[in-house]
Amino acid sequence: MTGLVERWRGRLPFRLRAFFRGVFLLLAIATVALALTVLAEEKRLSHRSYRALFEKSAEQIAARLQHPTGQLALLNPLPPGATRAPVQPLLLPFAAIDFDDRAKAQQAVEMAGCLVRYPDRAQLCLAIGSNPLAGGFVYAVGAFDAGPLVSHAIGDLDLTAAHRLQVEVSLRGITDRWLAPLEGATGRSGLVRGRLTGFPEDALGTPSRRPDREFRGWLWQDARCLDGEVAAVSADCPRRAFFSVRLPVTALREALYADPNSAWPPPDLADMHVRLRILPPGDAAPLFDSERSGATAPFRLDDLAAELLAGEALEIRRLGPVPATLARLKGDTSGLEAAPRFIGAILRRLPAERVEGPLEAHVPISTAVGNYELTLTADVRAIDRTLEPVAYRIAWFAGAMLAAIALAWLALEIRIIRRITLLTTRAASVRKPVHEGGAVIENELATLSGRDELGLLAGVLSDLLQRVNEEVRRAHIRAEQERDMWHAVGHEILAPLQSLSALHPSAGDPNRRYIERMQQAVRVLYGTASPGEAIRSAALSLSSLDIDGFLARVADGAAHAGIVDVRFASAGSAMAARADEHSLEDVIAHVLANADRFRPAGTPIEIRLATEPGRVLVHIRNQGPAIEEAMLGKIFEYGVSGAAGDATSGHRGQGLFVAKTYMAKMGGTIEARNVADGVEFVLTLDAA
Repeated sequence: MTGLVERWRGRLPFRLRAFFRGVFLLLAIATVALALTVLAEEKRLSHRSYRALFEKSAEQIAARLQHPTGQLALLNPLPPGATRAPVQPLLLPFAAIDFDDRAKAQQAVEMAGCLVRYPDRAQLCLAIGSNPLAGGFVYAVGAFDAGPLVSHAIGDLDLTAAHRLQVEVSLRGITDRWLAPLEGATGRSGLVRGRLTGFPEDALGTPSRRPDREFRGWLWQDARCLDGEVAAVSADCPRRAFFSVRLPVTALREALYADPNSAWPPPDLADMHVRLRILPPGDAAPLFDSERSGATAPFRLDDLAAELLAGEALEIRRLGPVPATLARLKGDTSGLEAAPRFIGAILRRLPAERVEGPLEAHVPISTAVGNYELTLTADVRAIDRTLEPVAYRIAWFAGAMLAAIALAWLALEIRIIRRITLLTTRAASVRKPVHEGGAVIENELATLSGRDELGLLAGVLSDLLQRVNEEVRRAHIRAEQERDMWHAVGHEILAPLQSLSALHPSAGDPNRRYIERMQQAVRVLYGTASPGEAIRSAALSLSSLDIDGFLARVADGAAHAGIVDVRFASAGSAMAARADEHSLEDVIAHVLANADRFRPAGTPIEIRLATEPGRVLVHIRNQGPAIEEAMLGKIFEYGVSGAAGDATSGHRGQGLFVAKTYMAKMGGTIEARNVADGVEFVLTLDAA
């Protein structure tokens, strides 16, 4: 249990974890709340505006049906499930067409909207008038593009030498055929106007020699070319041609003559088959054929379904003695996306402005050919259905944001919080060894190193712990060396004491008793004390020291210590360093003594100063043999430098050991370098 508590103490604080997780939880809740708020607002706006849109839609449909184009669709309804060919005679909303006048005929068919349009810009309208007293005629009005028209000479039996119109009408088993060449074409400034004279044809296609007097038609051609040039300049260019023909249909005329009060329009009008072709001179392909593919039919009641919204239904009824339903249409729902069930459930539970009362509109339509009524109804539930695609897209957006928040949280947990926890745990694991001191610290911080801030922090901590471990190891080595040194000192002190004890051999001699006490004290002191403790007991007083003047005095006084020819190159200005004057003098004295031992006779020892940012460097150089590269870092250990000299000289390698120890206590360093003709020692101190 205690181990578990210690483990959790080393982890990231719980409040910090709760803060991070609370922030991400609030972000997720805010994202969901934002999506629901947007959906609720969309639902309120939809319910608020749907009634106005519904009423406006009913008015627009009524206005369209009151237009001649809409009246044409009302007069020519299709039975449920029936289809109509693009080219079929339609009942016009007016009595007849003034086919002799181009402008009136063209205006009538364009206003009625009965034109069938072809891909090659050709047009054709087949229609009958709303007044049966006008006779059993079918009107054929259209336009096409053609080059210069060739007229037929009156009296010429060959009708194929001119442009001509060929028509075939079939109804109730009776087929009427006509071949109508262009005759009497006249005009000014390129404008052509000619009569289409209809010659009846038999079943074999042989035209009669006498024209049909009830067949009447005209053909006009514009003076301006299709590219905008005048025909007089480019006589062979294609131009727009317009024709207007009245066809006397035998089946319709016989029915009217037999019973003038027969039903009009004929109930079998949809069974009438009409084919019309414009033929050029000769046997070339027709310029226009009513059965050409790609024709676009005129407006029909079924086309109103495209204007209905999802859930709306339209019913059109004809009023009068015999009421009838002309069309029942519903809005297209194929464009609605199928949303998941939970989205539909959410939409139903969102607050919205309720649409009260049934959504139903009755609009009367009065025309010259009859009275009608349209009924537009709507399902309120369709409003939510139309919002489902929007909700589906918002759900995707909210899901993407939640996924991004989750990924950010996982990244924070794995990449930051987890690494902080590991860093905290491993840093806490080194607390006890640091407090106890003297032990090498084992750590795994190097595995957390990286390029980010945490990685850099872990790397710096790992380097610091590595340096601490190195200092601990060096301290152990120094302690061992100091113990050896003090043991040697104790041995040297005990030697003369032993000689003194030999001068007083008598056991009862008081002098011998004091000598024995001194020997016992030396054994106790140097048998238990460590060199490190002795050196640490020496207190250094660091202060600002004029290093330039200090070195000048040391160089001048070196001769009194038996070291001659010490040269100092003064910098000429004061340089301040943080050091203990007496300890630094001891360090330099040991280095000068070491340099004096190895320099050739008659060569000087040179001292010079240098500076770095925040540091002061003292260079002490002497000529002589170089130090082995492997020994450059070891000569400052106890007893090493003495081994290189004469063993009988009494040097034990303590001078450089003391120099490095004092430099470390002053916060500085000392190192040896091999130069071109000797050795150089560099002492580094903090600038004051």
